[in-house]
Amino acid sequence: MCGIVGYIGESKAKGLVIDGLKRLEYRGYDSAGIAICIDGKIEIKKEKGKIENLEKIIGDPAFDGNVAIGHTRWATHGVPSATNAHPHRSMSGKIAVVHNGIIENYEEIREELKGSGVKFLSETDTEVIAQLIGSLYDGDLLVAVRKAVARFRGAYAIGVVASDEPDRIVAVRKDAPLIVGLGKDGNFISSDVPAILKQTRDVYFINNDETVLLTKDEVKIFDDDGNPVTHQVQHIDWDVNSAEKGGYDHFMIKEINEQPKGIYDTLHQRLQDDGSIKLDGISLTKEDIENISKIYIVACGTAYHAGIVGKYIIEKIVKIPVEVDIASEFRYRDSFVDEHTLFIAISQSGETLDTLEALREAKRKGARVLSVVNVVGSSVARESDDVFYTWAGPEIAVASTKAYTTQLVCMYLIALYMASHKGNIDKAYYDKIVNGLKEIPDKLSRLLEKQADIGKIAKKYYGWDKIFFVGRGQDVGVSYEGALKLKEISYINAYAIAAGELKHGTIALMDDHTLVIALATQDGLFEKMISNIEEITAREAHVMGLAKESNTKIGKFVEDEIYIPDCIDELTPLLSVVPLQIFAYYVAKERGCDIDKPKNLAKSVTVE
Repeated sequence: MCGIVGYIGESKAKGLVIDGLKRLEYRGYDSAGIAICIDGKIEIKKEKGKIENLEKIIGDPAFDGNVAIGHTRWATHGVPSATNAHPHRSMSGKIAVVHNGIIENYEEIREELKGSGVKFLSETDTEVIAQLIGSLYDGDLLVAVRKAVARFRGAYAIGVVASDEPDRIVAVRKDAPLIVGLGKDGNFISSDVPAILKQTRDVYFINNDETVLLTKDEVKIFDDDGNPVTHQVQHIDWDVNSAEKGGYDHFMIKEINEQPKGIYDTLHQRLQDDGSIKLDGISLTKEDIENISKIYIVACGTAYHAGIVGKYIIEKIVKIPVEVDIASEFRYRDSFVDEHTLFIAISQSGETLDTLEALREAKRKGARVLSVVNVVGSSVARESDDVFYTWAGPEIAVASTKAYTTQLVCMYLIALYMASHKGNIDKAYYDKIVNGLKEIPDKLSRLLEKQADIGKIAKKYYGWDKIFFVGRGQDVGVSYEGALKLKEISYINAYAIAAGELKHGTIALMDDHTLVIALATQDGLFEKMISNIEEITAREAHVMGLAKESNTKIGKFVEDEIYIPDCIDELTPLLSVVPLQIFAYYVAKERGCDIDKPKNLAKSVTVE
């Protein structure tokens, strides 16, 4: 959940590292720091808050060199402060470390080092890494790092420099993302591709338990036993501008508006001219599908909500029971997983640690693993049997939008693929869904033209602090996602619930200071939703309704309404979530919130 950037080469390092950190600030922005090797010493500057605060204290031209490691932090151990910010150094001052992840046994090692006379300055687990490496260092940084990481339990990616060896950077990966960038006049380490995209498009995706030794001229990679390993260079073909705001005020609203393209790309990479589906990276045969007796969809946060919708469509079309579970809970219960189970892991980053560990648990029990991810070469992708890449492009805002809708498209395509191979879907219904999916990008573009109208509604309610989302059928899953978006970026205590559950407790909270956002996009459940809305308004609560354009009747029962283009019930989640994203965005904007970098959150959750 923190960001790491390192550079070693012919160029000045400070500007390259700071630029990279800015592009990783979505991963952490409690504090930031940089360590530079200068004249046989390691000079460190760090500051609480955003990277711009760090920039104010490193303007001295003399504070620069050709080797540097930098870090932007999301606090796990110790409050956000300059003292707790990375990089951390050893007591000798010879070793500096940046770290993403958690060292679970840091207290044990800390007490051991204290007993030998080591004095600690911070509250962090990361300082333990620096101090342990420092205590083991005897002139060979690679050896000292390897000895130290053998002691650690947990998840981490670390970058290390030594003042006595200013011609090298050592990095290690264990369950936290790490890439190496191959530049023209030097080499990079980073937590994510956007940090180095301006400098190079050629990268190595480092595997678990691998150690990297970088010099300005070469990169050496070693496995857990110290044996050299060879990696294939991966070329990143993103447009550099796709990781920029492109004239929008925030990445979030830019990414909301990119959803028609993301859905189109995700869909048309797989749909053939005859309407059949070709899933590159997935080798499920008819026999494989018939061997599946149960499906688990496991994810966290927004991806979990995509899984809820996925359950509905897979059970309806494929006729296989589906259980959706939160990854952090799946790991700690005795789930009924075996060789007849298909385990679907959903993760935008492909580095979500809870999802990754749940995947590994499912594999240990014999399940076949299919992952839906947005990042090529990510850990979840590499450890899966089958991979379904979304084509959302880089998503920078912490609050996920286009990754969610492209994940939904993947759920539909997986369901259609399995049902057609299994032979339990008739052609007319299959074609109806496929043709409906093809129309979604254009319908979504038309819906996005209503942003100003949704912004006006947001201006009306931005000061409210009690907002509920309700729906039935597929609208329940979308309600969860709408509430999460509002919580994430506006800090309003939003709450989602199945509308039929209102009478079982929640309706006690309804009064004239309550806003209820009622989703009524399912034709078969529309009249029941109207009844629920009337129950809500009878308690004097205010209601904003969301329905299809053909169901204008809802306007008689609500104060404000938003309409989505007509489509079959099965596909409404691809449209109905977008007004909720826009509403959350404009509410947060009216409240003056930092929309792309909401407090206490980070884009990639690589710790438990």
